[in-house]
Amino acid sequence: MRVRKFIASVWLDAVSFIVISIVFVVPFIFIFLTASKTRPEAALFQFSWPSKFQLIENLREVMIFGDYRMFRALWNSTILTVGSVTLIVLISALVAFVMQRRPDRMASVVSSFMLAGLVIPPAVVPTIFLLQWLGLYKTLLGMIMIEVAFTLPFATLILRAFMGTIPREIDEAAILDGASPLRVFFSIILPLLQPAIITVIVTSSVGIYNDFVGPLYFLPGSENVTAQLTLYSFISQFSSKWNLLFADVIIVTIPPLIMFIFFQRQLVSGMTKGAVKG
Repeated sequence: MRVRKFIASVWLDAVSFIVISIVFVVPFIFIFLTASKTRPEAALFQFSWPSKFQLIENLREVMIFGDYRMFRALWNSTILTVGSVTLIVLISALVAFVMQRRPDRMASVVSSFMLAGLVIPPAVVPTIFLLQWLGLYKTLLGMIMIEVAFTLPFATLILRAFMGTIPREIDEAAILDGASPLRVFFSIILPLLQPAIITVIVTSSVGIYNDFVGPLYFLPGSENVTAQLTLYSFISQFSSKWNLLFADVIIVTIPPLIMFIFFQRQLVSGMTKGAVKG
């Protein structure tokens, strides 16, 4: 019986490794090899070692393309991501605190709106009209507001589920000691939400940083280019530089990959604790 279980576990691990390799590792190797080739060789789309390895040269050309456009794009993406995630964490934590500690009819209505925000797709044209009316179209501030609105429902549900694991007696004891509701939230509840907050930060940051459609619709213009929109620089209808395009993909992929590697343990912890106990 033990031998059968061991063989079954080995087969399961082997199948999982093969699936992960096919889905994640093989495409990354293809991107790496293509980014290391010359332009004519990259256009062949062959899974082969480059005859002339020039990854560094391609990366350098991508960085200096368009008067160092990539640096401006990375800076805009950083401002967009940091600003959006800061507001998302603060607003969603406050909303989740009120919804979790006040299970009344109003909280149910707000929860229904949150679920609708996850299901109903965003409307592009009305959003553009609203941004133009507010004078925020083609601005990073307007794009930050859009990212906050799109990501807020998911973040609120994650924080609310995790907040259900915090005993209500902690709030009551602090209020009896004279603490105000805001003092209870910022001094007691918010530090206890660290695993869930890290989950929200990582998932929201990766999603906002990798957002391509949002900046394409709501943030046009060369000055407002983000990291994802730089992919348009090397592909066109009649002429495409595939080696530079894949080199661009490598540069754009590095920041979220580093964040995921450093915070993967906290990410899993924050999601599983809220899902099991909430």
